[in-house]
Amino acid sequence: MEFTKGHGTGNDFVILPDPDGALDLTPGLVAALCDRRRGIGGDGVLRVVRAAKHPEGTALAGEAEWFMDYWNSDGSFAEMCGNGARVFVRYLLETGLATPSGAALPVATRAGVVHARIEGEAIAVEMRRPRVYDTATATLGGLTLAGAAVDVGNPHLVCALPAGLELAGLDLTRAPDVDPAVFPAGVNVEFTAPGEPVDGTDGHVRMRVYERGSAETLSCGTGACAVAAVALRDAGRDIGTMTVDVPGGRLTVTVTDDSCWLSGPAVLIATGEVTLPTLHP
Repeated sequence: MEFTKGHGTGNDFVILPDPDGALDLTPGLVAALCDRRRGIGGDGVLRVVRAAKHPEGTALAGEAEWFMDYWNSDGSFAEMCGNGARVFVRYLLETGLATPSGAALPVATRAGVVHARIEGEAIAVEMRRPRVYDTATATLGGLTLAGAAVDVGNPHLVCALPAGLELAGLDLTRAPDVDPAVFPAGVNVEFTAPGEPVDGTDGHVRMRVYERGSAETLSCGTGACAVAAVALRDAGRDIGTMTVDVPGGRLTVTVTDDSCWLSGPAVLIATGEVTLPTLHP
């Protein structure tokens, strides 16, 4: 089976070309591919399939040719992945499945159609405007933090660290405890701290994230959008541009009146073949 490996600010993916939806992709196979010792390794799998050939994409085939079939590393589905969408678009462009133009490139996802554009060396994707809709808490070890619940097509809980605590001191080897009544489908939890001012943006936030289905990752695109929306709200703003630093690099998030643009590097690093009988799905 052919594959490509790519990442966006360290959020890495196994990309599987399957234009006609013929691949028998199972949770066990996804988990085996993402295994960092016995497989290729990744935070998730991006299957590249025509929207008309995927049961969850057919309704969107009139708007977008390609469907991003995203799976978490444990074999579960995710509605949306911002960094994954940017890497997905990089793959479409570099393989000739899509051509760059002045118009934004549409991509179908489980959260609807997103649009992408090239910004120099970066890829930017336009997603739904983050909706800050509730408050909740996350408990990590003996530390309980208040947070803001945010919908970016998938669920997030953004928790600011109190003064005196450092992001580097958090133990994210296990999932934070959250209220399942508030997040029945699970949640990505972001922990944030302020950063130094960055020219050209309205603020700077540093974050770490524990992603449902993948554990701690070096970056989370939708999480960066959620963090930016909360930071803007706390600054008394509805729209604006935020610099968001993740362990894997730097992202720029621009929240507008009706959408959210996530911009940053998206890199393809390898192509090859995997011998399926050697995996342990």
